[in-house]
Amino acid sequence: MNSGNSVIMLLIKKYSGLIIKNMKITINTDNRYAETEIIVNCSQMSEDIEKLIAALRMLDMKITGQKGGRQYIIEIADIIYIESVDKRTFLYTSTDVYESSLRLYELEAKLSGGDFLRASKNCLFNLNRIQSIEPDLDRRLILTMERDNKLVVSRQCAAAVKQKLEAYNE
Repeated sequence: MNSGNSVIMLLIKKYSGLIIKNMKITINTDNRYAETEIIVNCSQMSEDIEKLIAALRMLDMKITGQKGGRQYIIEIADIIYIESVDKRTFLYTSTDVYESSLRLYELEAKLSGGDFLRASKNCLFNLNRIQSIEPDLDRRLILTMERDNKLVVSRQCAAAVKQKLEAYNE
């Protein structure tokens, strides 16, 4: 299996609870193809197909971050959460913390339709990096993220988070 196939298989495994139950996957490997093309044939557009397309777009999305006077290219999927502190925006990955030149609302717009949700007025988080969720006082949630980072989801954002999580069970 070449690396292109393994990326598709990882995507399918990751979203297997969300995508269409009767889905046929065909992978044609041929060195005549100059680039990879994904074609989705369906009877009608559905929420599951929109989720699949959003996931495919996120696979290749990158953002820049600064650390120690250097600029780095960061895979969006590697970001655990994004936090705004004192008008500065930080990107937290499993290995480092980077500063972004973008504001939190700009990152939220860029990442909309994907797996990033707002936890509070100063924080976005990656749904795929949650390890556990527990209810807290006053209808808030406490998320334990990778690296044992704890994030508090405000009660204003908790309903949207619960709704997104319930979609995993459908």
